[in-house]
Amino acid sequence: MSKKEQNSPKDTAEESFSIKNVIGSVAAAFLGVQSNKNREKDFTKGKFSHFVIVGLIAVMLFIGGLVTVVSLVLP
Repeated sequence: MSKKEQNSPKDTAEESFSIKNVIGSVAAAFLGVQSNKNREKDFTKGKFSHFVIVGLIAVMLFIGGLVTVVSLVLP
């Protein structure tokens, strides 16, 4: 068996998304600049639950930032 035919844990880890990739994809989608190619890659290689969790955290941070800015601006 050649090295290409063997599936080592390192090979499967490289195929899956890291948390950095998920955060980057969610940020790009949140800002509306996600390319179609990256979106398709997200759907094929990423886990839905990871994107939902990171997306919910991003929304909470965004709302928290808005509340903070408004409370600082308005007395």
